[in-house]
Amino acid sequence: MSRHVRRFLPLAASCLALALASCQPASQDQSGAETPPIQVASVNAQAATVPMTMDLPGRLASTRVAEVRAQVAGIVQERAFVEGATVKRGDVLFRIDPAVYNAELDARAAALARAEATRVLAKRAADRVDTLIERQVASSAQNDVAVATLRQAEADVAAAKAQLDRARINLDYATVRAPIDGRIGRALVTEGALVGQNDATHLATVQQIDPIYADFAQPASDPGLAERTASGPTEVRLVDILGEPFGDTGRLLFSDVTVDPGTGQVSLRATLPNTKGTLLPGTYVRVRVPRGVKSGAVLVPAQAIQRSSAGEAQAYVVEEGGRLALRPLRTGALTEAGWLVEEGLEPGETVVVEGFQKIRPGATVAPVPWKPAPERPVPTRPDR
Repeated sequence: MSRHVRRFLPLAASCLALALASCQPASQDQSGAETPPIQVASVNAQAATVPMTMDLPGRLASTRVAEVRAQVAGIVQERAFVEGATVKRGDVLFRIDPAVYNAELDARAAALARAEATRVLAKRAADRVDTLIERQVASSAQNDVAVATLRQAEADVAAAKAQLDRARINLDYATVRAPIDGRIGRALVTEGALVGQNDATHLATVQQIDPIYADFAQPASDPGLAERTASGPTEVRLVDILGEPFGDTGRLLFSDVTVDPGTGQVSLRATLPNTKGTLLPGTYVRVRVPRGVKSGAVLVPAQAIQRSSAGEAQAYVVEEGGRLALRPLRTGALTEAGWLVEEGLEPGETVVVEGFQKIRPGATVAPVPWKPAPERPVPTRPDR
């Protein structure tokens, strides 16, 4: 053995001894220590009486729709509204050239004056004949003619008044006003257009959308349908694609009396407040309607329900000794309080809500109370 090799042998032996000494206690610690239980957020399944609901597809509709049409013919001189604005009943929308109708009004006023003058002459003639009859100077035939002439003059006055009223109405129609309160759409004619020549030209449309209707259909086999529509006001809500309610609470108005033979469904209508005008007619929505209540229901938070690869519901249940079991469940409806479990879980059993990434079936866990996150604000309009 060379001199250099003999020099490094003691140094190598001491390094190896130090390495073995440092590793030996750690190995003993790892082999002797037990893995602590994993903490998971959990809740106890509760038995409660919960309201049952059903989400049904529907469509929004205006409570009133008025087509603004020209009732007299003429050239549009002015559009006096902003498209898409809210209008009140009686607001001026369009002005049609009134020159012809002013002239017609003057002509009818003159005709009335002429008819009234004729009536005055006929009245005086009839009075003279009455005097002559009393003196036995005039004949009864003359009296009949005078009376008939007076009545004809009075009838002419009445006809002239009616014609004058009609001329005033036509002049008033030259100013087109809003027939109802609501929101007006786009103008269908512009200034300079000839309207009402052969028909009542459609000028614009006003729709009342506060409140607004929600029309939807429900299976006629629902046992609670007749009771809800006959027992008084029933509250309904609109929900978004995530099942979260938005907007104000509405009420069910009525149920149709006829079942659609093709679908076996009954049409329903609800009314909803729409003070901000965010709900628009024609929008597809989902309407949440009540289905009564269920007593003794087993509820768990929505986060506690897992899905298998086959889509079946399951949950981690903490059994005796803190052991986890992945138990298949049969769930019912998803309520605001959580999932309704119809089979596979008993009230009082502990269910894991959070911490699934750290656990597996058969693991030992230490359950801690679950603290739900703060509720998010309710949106005022549907996500678009």
